Amino acid sequence: MADTKTAGTEAEKQPRSVRVVLLALMITMMLAMLDNMIVGTAMPTIVGELGGLEHLSWVVTAYTLATAASTPIWGKIGDMHGRKGAFMTSIVIFLVGSALSGMAQNMGELIGFRAIQGLGAGGLMVGVMAIIGDLIPPRERGKYQGMMAGVMALAMIGGPLVGGTITDNWGWRWSFYINLPLGVVSLALISAVLHLPKKRSQSRIDYLGATLLTVGITSIVLVTTWGGSEYAWSSARIMELIGIGVASLIGFVFWQTRAAEPIVPLHIFRSRNFTLMSIIGFVTGFVMFGATLFLPLYQQSVQGASATNSGLLLLPMLGAMLVTSMVAGRVTTNSGKYKIFPLVGSVAMVIGLYLLSTMDTGTSRFTSGVFMAVVGLGMGCLMQITMLVAQNSVEMKDMGVASSSTTLFRTLGSSFGVAIMGALFNNRVQDVMSERAGALGSKITEQSAQLDAASLAKLPVAAREAYQHAVSAGTHSAFLLGAVVAVIALVAAVFVKEVPLKGAGPQKDGEEPDAAATQPPLVDAV
Repeated sequence: MADTKTAGTEAEKQPRSVRVVLLALMITMMLAMLDNMIVGTAMPTIVGELGGLEHLSWVVTAYTLATAASTPIWGKIGDMHGRKGAFMTSIVIFLVGSALSGMAQNMGELIGFRAIQGLGAGGLMVGVMAIIGDLIPPRERGKYQGMMAGVMALAMIGGPLVGGTITDNWGWRWSFYINLPLGVVSLALISAVLHLPKKRSQSRIDYLGATLLTVGITSIVLVTTWGGSEYAWSSARIMELIGIGVASLIGFVFWQTRAAEPIVPLHIFRSRNFTLMSIIGFVTGFVMFGATLFLPLYQQSVQGASATNSGLLLLPMLGAMLVTSMVAGRVTTNSGKYKIFPLVGSVAMVIGLYLLSTMDTGTSRFTSGVFMAVVGLGMGCLMQITMLVAQNSVEMKDMGVASSSTTLFRTLGSSFGVAIMGALFNNRVQDVMSERAGALGSKITEQSAQLDAASLAKLPVAAREAYQHAVSAGTHSAFLLGAVVAVIALVAAVFVKEVPLKGAGPQKDGEEPDAAATQPPLVDAV
């Protein structure tokens, strides 16, 4: 009787301890997502104090490059040497980079320290996803999708507001220092409560593979960052980077077939579902970051919305994404069925992006909000389901590389989305300005196709109206491209095979319980 009571008490305590770990993971996820948005708001103030305007873009680029390049390496380290140690190390590196960035005395130091911060950030999101994969069976994982979607929505809405408030009241250095108390809380909770099995791999890390992958990813990100802005797409520098990137990635794939402990084991791509989820994740990143870049620009330039509350402008999309993600998670947990969500999500994304492409200078905020909600509905069906299905498609020993590869594809998709949609937008804006405002229009957009509110207010009425038409035309082209690209996700979703989710769920008579459902507790009872 006493044993039964004790078992019942432990069963009651276990969910609470899991929630404590999940709280720490959500805090860490918030750190990774908030950083660029807070820092972006503080950048004008940073440049004003440190100077170095010509190197401004590198503050973001250094962080992005380091994050993208280190993501797959963190995943592999976690698989080989233990998830908890790798995750806590990435948090420490991120916090060290944050502290150093806050102490930077010139732009060169800030760029270098941001790269250190990015190295740590590469392990944050991967660690969160992989640890959730270790703790919670796929069948139960859907219940926690809403939490992750909520953190994402909160970061996108609150990032610019928090960044502006911190910069105005405490100074720009606190845009970095704010990470420290949050990171320390996360470290303390994870250290005290989370206990994952320790791993001792005799194999060495595949340094050659890591180098080839890093060079390839760095070249791709630089091409998408510099192409059409710093250098013309047909320039020798861009062509060189494309050549280096392609050669490095071909060499990486060749070497992975021979390495003893490959950074990205190619056998995971033999799973049809994993490959399809990587494609869908790439497209989702392409569309999502393009939408979050151009929607506030359209609403500020054409609809006259305030730039101060730019995060709130995305509320219809992010709210729909949050609600849909929670519903999709619950349905997946209760039914074990998930194929319907990639299909519905892809269809909604195609329709929503096409609707956004129809916006013009006369579109009301309500109408554009409805269109955004349709896109958000699609993203809500796709954002977490892609990770869940990808993790369900591999063995536990490959959980880290599966999580990092899926995250990497989404990151690369966002880089391509911002670059290609941005180039299309800029060219269209400049063409329309030349048509409608002649030489004056060309001069206005000579430096940049994106004007801030102050610059827009100074324009003559005719030039301002021409610019509004130009922005409408630019967003039309960008979102129409996004709709076409989203069709790729729809095609991929059609071929997804509904493999039963591992883990919790009632067993039929005579059926063996899944190993993931009967694994020993990985967290201390609280």
